[in-house]
Amino acid sequence: MWERMRPPRVRGIRDGTSPAATGITPGVWQSAADMPYAGFWAQPSDAAAVLRDDEVLIAGGEDGRRLPTDGSMVLTVSTGVWTSTPPLRQARRLHTLTRLENGQILAVGGIGAGPGVPPVGLATAELYDPAGGGWVPVGGLSEGRFSHSATALKDGRLLVAGGCTARDDHSLRTLRTAELYDPGTRRWTQVRAPMTDARFGHPAVRFDDGRVLLVGGALAVGRGSYAALGHCELFRPGDATWTPTGTLATARKGHQATLLLGGGVLVTGGDMRGFRDEDWAYDPYSQWTTERYDPTAGTWSADSDMPWGRSHHRAVRLKSGAVLVLGGTDDSSLAVGYQNAVLYDPGARAWSDEFPMAEGRWAPAALALPDGRVLVLGGLTHSGAAAPVPGEDQVTAATEIYTP
Repeated sequence: MWERMRPPRVRGIRDGTSPAATGITPGVWQSAADMPYAGFWAQPSDAAAVLRDDEVLIAGGEDGRRLPTDGSMVLTVSTGVWTSTPPLRQARRLHTLTRLENGQILAVGGIGAGPGVPPVGLATAELYDPAGGGWVPVGGLSEGRFSHSATALKDGRLLVAGGCTARDDHSLRTLRTAELYDPGTRRWTQVRAPMTDARFGHPAVRFDDGRVLLVGGALAVGRGSYAALGHCELFRPGDATWTPTGTLATARKGHQATLLLGGGVLVTGGDMRGFRDEDWAYDPYSQWTTERYDPTAGTWSADSDMPWGRSHHRAVRLKSGAVLVLGGTDDSSLAVGYQNAVLYDPGARAWSDEFPMAEGRWAPAALALPDGRVLVLGGLTHSGAAAPVPGEDQVTAATEIYTP
């Protein structure tokens, strides 16, 4: 099985480009102060946000039994000290946590219960103001949702798009609706035009011109059954409309989409659980292929393969323009979090050699710090049969900082 998982070690775009051609030298990982609680965040966006130059907020998430938490903590990066804040008013998992243009943090939606009950999406949101240091309820969404995307717009509003909620006691309903939050009035309004495609678990990218790109994701198609999407669409804030745009060559869920310097978008990994076009062989494994979006042409093109396939990883753009891809797992088993990381050079369109973190993890939080470093928090280390305690996945509280 492992031989079949491993992709060809192609670093350039079918042209023999060597790893050295990237011009990127991997930096250094250093362990940092553990989180006060172990947690993970199983969707493309994190439940962590930069508050100020030296402070990071985490709020919510889930433990190894898939139970949500109301925990809320602030890390002072320079000292390594965690400080408790008042808890979330509602325990949440599969929610979003987004820093608004005014510096406030908004937690939206999610699930307020663990497994064993219908996963009804929360229609609540709450605001954290660094000046006050507590959580305040703000308005109600017109529709509860989880595994949605949340994107801070240039005009200060927040776009919440897609997601899913319970269809009945045994299946999910994927959403095609979107809502806008106005920080001035603290009210939500529904986007009148529906999205072109229902989706959840999708990454969202905001371009410099204000448009928002939704990339792939998943669609609930039956009881415990989900399909990966290749369809993408653009939201234009000026007239609040959706437009279909280029379709991915490989449908993906559990992937990442990263805005590159210059405006392109790099999509990495994810899983498809489908048939390959070239030989009609069923492929359940995580993808090592990548694709690059041209926002001017509205099209995707194949880019250089990663050294290894991965899903539920994180990808963070560095100040240099390089992209750090870290952690993840293989979706055929979700058994073990990967320890390796790798760097992508957008100019050479090539990947560096892999280099390790201190701990393997999937579905962690990872965010770029204002000083150019990258902070990685929590995640799953061992799941399912690989977990040491039956019925409970192993979750870590460990944090690491990457210095380019």
